[in-house]
Amino acid sequence: MTRRGLALFIALSIIWGTPYLFIRVAVASVEPSVMVALRVGMAALLLLPIAAARGEFRGIRPYLPWVALFAIVEITGPFLLLGYAETALTSSTTALLIAAVPIVAAILARSLGLDRRLGTWRMLGLAVGFSGVAVLVGLDIPRDQAWAVAAAAITVLGYALGPMIISTKLAGAPGLAVITLALALNAVIYAPIAWVQRPTSPVPAEAWWSIVLLGVPCTAIAFIIFFALVREVGPSRMTVITFLNPAVAVLLGVIVLAEPITLGLVLGFPLILLGSYLATRPDKSKAAAIEDAPHP
Repeated sequence: MTRRGLALFIALSIIWGTPYLFIRVAVASVEPSVMVALRVGMAALLLLPIAAARGEFRGIRPYLPWVALFAIVEITGPFLLLGYAETALTSSTTALLIAAVPIVAAILARSLGLDRRLGTWRMLGLAVGFSGVAVLVGLDIPRDQAWAVAAAAITVLGYALGPMIISTKLAGAPGLAVITLALALNAVIYAPIAWVQRPTSPVPAEAWWSIVLLGVPCTAIAFIIFFALVREVGPSRMTVITFLNPAVAVLLGVIVLAEPITLGLVLGFPLILLGSYLATRPDKSKAAAIEDAPHP
């Protein structure tokens, strides 16, 4: 990896590890719908002129139905449900639940026929990862917060399905155009909801700043870095970010928000990350090589 690639990688790992902190701060003072509307609205306004200047929207018309589906699956549901989950769960716990995305993605890829293999290592990864989630939920989350876990679970499902839509239906579409239009569509969807649920009492400055940071660096700038990094190192190495983001989120939750280091966190954290790694590691066996060989 080049120095530029390493710098982009570190920057994106840190940036995408911080949203859980900002979401937790924001939803303590405003409705999650307000947070989402402002976040996606700011990001869309910043990305639209950049995408237009680069000519990213040329040829995007045939892909628009799939862009809309991606927008709903990746943003509409997950952004809102993640906000609601963090009204009850700590940012650290939420980040670790979301870290199960690669595990769920591996199961969905196998179920949908996108990845025919589910060998020993991947099966072990699924078992280890889900055991980590079970430990985290069982030790740290009371029964009356089960709805928050369900919201996080649906978010995980959306985050796992989104990239599959991109890889199967939007592979030929300009990436920056796809995410910009997806954000703009969600800004339109959430604007009336946010207006109805707008705050009627003063909102602390820290909540507004958290929303600004969610919209600008954590969304708009992050996606610009994301596409630059893909061009620099290729898509395969991008998966490593998945394993660093939760570590950043947990560290920030403990240091900035004084969230407790619980037994569930200590035991579940390594299990979830190890499971995610094993469930998504490349299969280099001879059987896999034969299965992946071209067929007439």
